[in-house]
Amino acid sequence: MPWPGAGASPGRTFAYLPPTVLPISLPTSSPSPVRKQRPVSDSFVIMTELVLPNDTNTLNNLMGGRMMHLMDIAAAIAAQKHSNRIVVTASVDNVSFRDPIRLGNVVTLQAQVTRAFSSSMEVHIDVWAEDIPSGTKLKTNEAFFTFVAVDQSGRPIDVPEAVPETAEEVSLYEGALRRRQLRLVLAGRMKPSDAAELKAMFELV
Repeated sequence: MPWPGAGASPGRTFAYLPPTVLPISLPTSSPSPVRKQRPVSDSFVIMTELVLPNDTNTLNNLMGGRMMHLMDIAAAIAAQKHSNRIVVTASVDNVSFRDPIRLGNVVTLQAQVTRAFSSSMEVHIDVWAEDIPSGTKLKTNEAFFTFVAVDQSGRPIDVPEAVPETAEEVSLYEGALRRRQLRLVLAGRMKPSDAAELKAMFELV
């Protein structure tokens, strides 16, 4: 077909080629990373110790400082199992000393993560004292520890979400947010008016 443009030479024909359309790749926003989940039972730790003379006070009872040391170790192991990271102790609260632990008793500590936030984890610990010769065993201590997962430079790093499965685990999980808000209020890092979970609990009383 003759080219319709002006200035065409007589007797010459031109073929019209449509313009080539190249595909354009539009930028796409990368999806936000999905937070990993891990059952709280995966963090369960049992630690056993024998109370020796150098662990006791002048009354032959386990010293409170030594007990705290053992609880800190057991809780830290539970937090590490959940996060697969280095952890540091952030706070200790609700420590109860119900009965003395005697020289020669076998101490069993059971620790497990109750709930994980962005980089912190709450760990619940139960302590049992057993007198093997008499066949008696009683619960002597209970506490909540908070740990923060950090990278190799010591900076906080995200941890997997904790998933409760049993009724007891769900109860501890639900109470963890109230305990966290109480810690923040007492530390001056949260206004009491902003502690919604605490306020709701008192309104029910």
